[in-house]
Amino acid sequence: MADDDYEIEEYVEEPLDPEPDEGAEIEEDNNNEDGPDPIMAEEDEKQEEAQVDRQANRKTSKYMTKYERARILGTRALQISMNAPVMVELDGETDPLEIAMKELTERKIPFTIRRYLPDGSYEDWGVDELIVEDSWKRQVGGD
Repeated sequence: MADDDYEIEEYVEEPLDPEPDEGAEIEEDNNNEDGPDPIMAEEDEKQEEAQVDRQANRKTSKYMTKYERARILGTRALQISMNAPVMVELDGETDPLEIAMKELTERKIPFTIRRYLPDGSYEDWGVDELIVEDSWKRQVGGD
């Protein structure tokens, strides 16, 4: 094989800022620190609308099941026992399960529950979005 068999193209460096086409609008940077960024405000509004739509289109219950509660408490207690940061103020609690229960009561556990539906789709619920009932209190008659 000789060097003549290959076509060598020269690399031409393109300019960093290409010239805008005719009729194209040029965006100007608005580094105005006086007010809120209108683009960020639009994104925040879109996120809030998407969250409202997501909640309106959900098919599953807003109540946490006893199985989800058990899984969340067990997983969070394991994390706490492995020196994960605690999300609540401690009042002398040392048991990881008690700390996890306190975090769940105060809705501070940063977990997302994925509920699969029969059609293969799923819904994601944050732990802070779900209603947690203490079923054990009903069983023993406590308040």
